[in-house]
Amino acid sequence: MIFVTVGSQKFQFDRLLKAIDDLVEKKIISEEVFAQIGYSEYLPQYYAYAKFLNCTEFEEKIAASDLVITHGGTGVIMKSVKSGKKVIAVPRLVRYHEHVDDHQMQLIEQFTNSNLISSCLDLDKLGDVCLETREKMFASYQSNTENIINSICQYIDQIYLGDVK
Repeated sequence: MIFVTVGSQKFQFDRLLKAIDDLVEKKIISEEVFAQIGYSEYLPQYYAYAKFLNCTEFEEKIAASDLVITHGGTGVIMKSVKSGKKVIAVPRLVRYHEHVDDHQMQLIEQFTNSNLISSCLDLDKLGDVCLETREKMFASYQSNTENIINSICQYIDQIYLGDVK
């Protein structure tokens, strides 16, 4: 299954939903698709959707998916990557009134350069990106949380012991 999510901020992402609808209609995407469409105005014709999902439903959709197609939101990208899912991220762009700025371009670039996800900057190429992503091998996500916590603890110990330089 492909899980499509466009986030829950008060912005539409009709452009992505239409592109996926076209690919399903043309049978370029042949598997089941489910989308969380948020505040988008476009209603998919060829796949199932819901405006919003609760946390449990959202996690179940990620767990059941083989591929997640999403906007450039850090939370959903991280949740999907940590779950071992292949991800295609499409940035929301200000010129289409999808966001207030184009920061998702930079976020997606960082994840792509780390070989954690695929990016699709041109929705005319989404079908090709889907095919390429299925075959691509991605890096495993490695959390740096433990190193950060250890550094903070060491610093606090230094402060407590009066050993800060």
